[in-house]
Amino acid sequence: MMSKPFQILGIQQVAIGGEDKQRLRKLWVDLLGFEYKSTFVSERENVDEDICAIGKRPHEIEMDLMQPFDIEKKPAVHQTPLNHIGLWVDDLPQAVAWLSSQGMRFAPGGIRKGAAGYDITFIHPKGNAEFPICGEGVLIELVQAPPEVIASLSA
Repeated sequence: MMSKPFQILGIQQVAIGGEDKQRLRKLWVDLLGFEYKSTFVSERENVDEDICAIGKRPHEIEMDLMQPFDIEKKPAVHQTPLNHIGLWVDDLPQAVAWLSSQGMRFAPGGIRKGAAGYDITFIHPKGNAEFPICGEGVLIELVQAPPEVIASLSA
């Protein structure tokens, strides 16, 4: 395997979907003790999402509790319940360039600001003829780590 020009630092988030995020919030916030941080709503991305977290920066892990903005539209953020996993990366543009050159398929949308304010992009769960490497059924979000996370988690 070739040397890569970036490092995956750790888990940034786990996103869980359901038809009713209040039920998710009862479990994750009220019963398990995650802290509610903010809400992100995007009609374009069909999501109404509560951003919650456990732990303290820079080791905080985000738990995104998502319901669809419109249950009839795509993406269907409530199907499957484990929607995606987010990974901190130290250099997102380098990661995307290098992984693309290795045949990685990315979801449409490119690098953009995510719900928590960090630059993000998604590895597609399914490959195709042009880009056969994928998340093997799992949607994977790559998240640009801020400097304090890079300093704390870099090997």
